[in-house]
Amino acid sequence: MTRYENLTLDEERALYGIHGAVVENCTFDGPADGESALKECGDIAVYNCDMRLRYPLWHVHRAELKDVRMTDTCRAALWYDSDVTIKDSKLHGIKALRECDRSTLIGCDIISPEFGWFDRGINIQDCTLQAEYAFMHSRDMDIKGLHMTGKYSFQYVQDVVIRDSVLDTKDAFWHSRNVTVYDSVVKGEYLAWYSEGLTLIRCKISGTQPLCYCKNLTLIDCEMEGADFAFENSEVEATITTPVISIKNPYHGSIRVPEVGEMILDEHIWPGADCDVKIGE
Repeated sequence: MTRYENLTLDEERALYGIHGAVVENCTFDGPADGESALKECGDIAVYNCDMRLRYPLWHVHRAELKDVRMTDTCRAALWYDSDVTIKDSKLHGIKALRECDRSTLIGCDIISPEFGWFDRGINIQDCTLQAEYAFMHSRDMDIKGLHMTGKYSFQYVQDVVIRDSVLDTKDAFWHSRNVTVYDSVVKGEYLAWYSEGLTLIRCKISGTQPLCYCKNLTLIDCEMEGADFAFENSEVEATITTPVISIKNPYHGSIRVPEVGEMILDEHIWPGADCDVKIGE
């Protein structure tokens, strides 16, 4: 394989179109302020590099990145790629990942608003993420050990499995389809409105007005904290292990809960509502 080592590169398209190459101990920065350093590359390995310029890895196919540091000036780093694995790296630029296929991130530190839009086949293991609007319209995701803070995450996603994670994010999972979350903390108001096929198993859920207008919603042995006006107009099968502040106008299904501060069935309940709420049984 061709090797590019110990270089400082700042020109436009510095290593454009290379294939079968190792890029190691390089810095992409300088007065020329060039973009798209590794565009249209394939079968490359990038190790211990600093990336400070824009759009470095577009249309890249089959790549491994390890110990790579992308600063906040490294905008829109990985777009339209396939089969890229990123390990032990920092992705600190906005819109770092978009419209990619089969991306794997392991042990990464990500600070990237609008991260992971329109992606297919994301695999995330033991990463941290700070982002607004993360994962919009992405699908076929497998996530384990993610610690996330942000807003408006996982909206319009499909076919997602999340395990052993901490998600501190308001308005998560809106309009999502076929999402399953195991053994995780899900914190933030207005959780998963308008979702379809959401399943939460042994999760701790906190925040106001969760899980409204849902279809085919399932909760299995979940805790709920700070939950008021829960399940409004939702089709739900739920087993909850902690008291709930209030439940309002659930639509269909059944809810088992040890205690409810207020059960609200008012004049706004949808016609035909027949959800069976069993308290303290």
